[in-house]
Amino acid sequence: MAKHDEGYDWVDVESFLPSRTSGLHGKVHVRPLPGQRFPTTLHVECSRKLRKDYPVGTRFRILAKLTDREGGGEYLYSSWQWEYEVLPCAK
Repeated sequence: MAKHDEGYDWVDVESFLPSRTSGLHGKVHVRPLPGQRFPTTLHVECSRKLRKDYPVGTRFRILAKLTDREGGGEYLYSSWQWEYEVLPCAK
């Protein structure tokens, strides 16, 4: 179920290995970086390339919007077809 009042924004995210994967698909996941509009606890649905083609911990800038699933929680959605930017490593 889309949140129609939410628009797409540029969001900086990173790939990570969650401490628990029960109920999750795959080993590597993506989350927003701290200090932005969205909490780091939100999951991100995006191109599989971000999880498969880059080392864990790589940071990206993606165009995403807040949405939710019927009977589920909120998450960020970015189309797998959209371009993304690989950000420099954190110091």
